[in-house]
Amino acid sequence: MTVQERNTVKMLNFAGPHIDVRCVEQVRDYAINKRTIVINPRLEPVSLRETPGSSIPAWSSTILKETRIERAASLILLEIKETANLGDIILESGWQLYGDIVGKSSRKDSHDEQPYPLNTPLWRSPQDEVGMVEFDLAAIPGQIGIASKKARFLLKVNLWFAPAQTNCFIHNKHDFIEIHSQIHGQGRMQKFHSQHAATLYEDMLMSPGYTTPLPFCTIQDANHFVYPWHQYYADTDCIWLALEYHPQK
Repeated sequence: MTVQERNTVKMLNFAGPHIDVRCVEQVRDYAINKRTIVINPRLEPVSLRETPGSSIPAWSSTILKETRIERAASLILLEIKETANLGDIILESGWQLYGDIVGKSSRKDSHDEQPYPLNTPLWRSPQDEVGMVEFDLAAIPGQIGIASKKARFLLKVNLWFAPAQTNCFIHNKHDFIEIHSQIHGQGRMQKFHSQHAATLYEDMLMSPGYTTPLPFCTIQDANHFVYPWHQYYADTDCIWLALEYHPQK
C-alpha cells in the first residue's frame, strides 16, 4: 500500500455548519484531535494507538479525542461543531420532513396495520453512499445458524432529527440491514410484538456515541431480512445516524 492510498477522506453530503461528517478509508495512524464520534462500519475491529488491545469492535462506536487510530478499513467520523440552535440543522440544504419523502407510498397495505402518519415531526438529511463493503453473513453479530457466505453491500448513511417525545413510527420492513448511531440527545430503539405501542418488549437506551451493535433483523440470505416491529423514540431532541447495508446482486 502506498502512502497516497492511506487516510482517504470523503466529506459526506449532509455535513454542515452544525455537524461535520466524513468517511476515512484505508486508515493508518490517523489523528483524532477534537471530541469526535468514531463509528466502525466494518466487521473488522478498529485498532487504537493506546493501551494494548484498545479497539472499536465491529458495528460499534465510541467518542474519542486527542488520540490516534492505528488501523481501520474505514471509519465514519462525526464532530458536533455548533450546539447553539442545533435544531436548525433541519433548515440545512436537502433536509426534508419524512412525511414529504414518503408521500402517498405510506398508504396502508396488507402487511401494515397502520400507514405512516405524514405529519410526524421526523426529518431526514440527504443520504450519501459511503462505498462497497463485503463480509461473511455468518460473521454478522447476533446471527445464529446462518450458513457462511460472502456478500457485497452498498453502505448508505444519513442523519435523522426528531424533537422530544416523538414516536418515529412502528414498522417491520426493510430491504437492507440497518444499524443506528446516536449523535445528540437521549433516545431509544424499541421492539414490539405488533404495531401497537402497548406491545413493547425491548427498550434500548441510546446516548451520544452509542451504536446498536446487533442488527434487529434475522438474516435469511443475502437479500432477505426479517425485522421485528420496531421504532426510534426521542426522549429529548435527538439526532442519530442510520447506516444501511443494501445487498448487491
